[in-house]
Amino acid sequence: MDRLLIVDGHAYAYRAFHAIRELRSPEGKATNAIYGFVKMLEKMRALTGPTHLIVVWDGGLSAVRMAALPEYKAQRAEMPDDLRLQLDDIVAYLDAIGIASYCGAGIEADDYIACIARRAAETGMSVVIASSDKDFMQLVSLQIGLLNPNDKTETIWTDQQVRAKTGVEPYQIVDWLSLMGDTVDNIRGVPGVGTKTAADLLKRFGSVDNLYRHLEDVKSDKLRGALRESESIVRRNRDLVRLHEVACEFLAANLKPRPVNAARLRELFARWGFKKMLAAVELSAETQVVLI
Repeated sequence: MDRLLIVDGHAYAYRAFHAIRELRSPEGKATNAIYGFVKMLEKMRALTGPTHLIVVWDGGLSAVRMAALPEYKAQRAEMPDDLRLQLDDIVAYLDAIGIASYCGAGIEADDYIACIARRAAETGMSVVIASSDKDFMQLVSLQIGLLNPNDKTETIWTDQQVRAKTGVEPYQIVDWLSLMGDTVDNIRGVPGVGTKTAADLLKRFGSVDNLYRHLEDVKSDKLRGALRESESIVRRNRDLVRLHEVACEFLAANLKPRPVNAARLRELFARWGFKKMLAAVELSAETQVVLI
């Protein structure tokens, strides 16, 4: 079966940047995020064995989400300059090794990733999304799995791992996050409702809609009152948390890795001072010449 690996670009760039504290090119420019991203991508490809691959980048915040919640993601710090200046080089590396990447103006990476994943699954492809973002748990199905870099077991998550992590099914993740909120995205939930309470409510009532239809069945006066007062917030949260449909054209042929541009790769590795990687490319070229 064909397998598509979709990588959350900014998530892994940030992860690489913070994992390697200091690395600079011969010219003195930061290269820690580039180096870490290259090594992480190599590891992901070896682990998942994809026949198709794309790296997706954030193109800005969703106008729809911002209209619904102006403070959406407002608490996030600005990207460090040393990281921002490395992103174009990471994209240049991807182009040199023949890997597709995408960044759409005003399109959040999460939404585009969801769109591509669904389209690929509809064609019968197996899909792996590489990201630690919990929003992606809502996509998990028989054909879509998650590779969470925080999971040291390197397991591709199915509904089993989602249940173990959250206490709910993948199709309940939107309601689960809507009840408890998401501090990472600056989305507040029902006061006093955390991961366990949200899971317990959904185990009993199945969904937010059914919960509010039977709110009088919630035994705790305090919890029932908090839920009643927060109903509009919970329903708004569902639209914030749910991964939106965006314009995406899925053509499997465009996501199949192209031949490596060895000359361009040598140029990049030399400029960044990646001596071992440069030597490996040169050795590969020499081997090919001998074989010919």
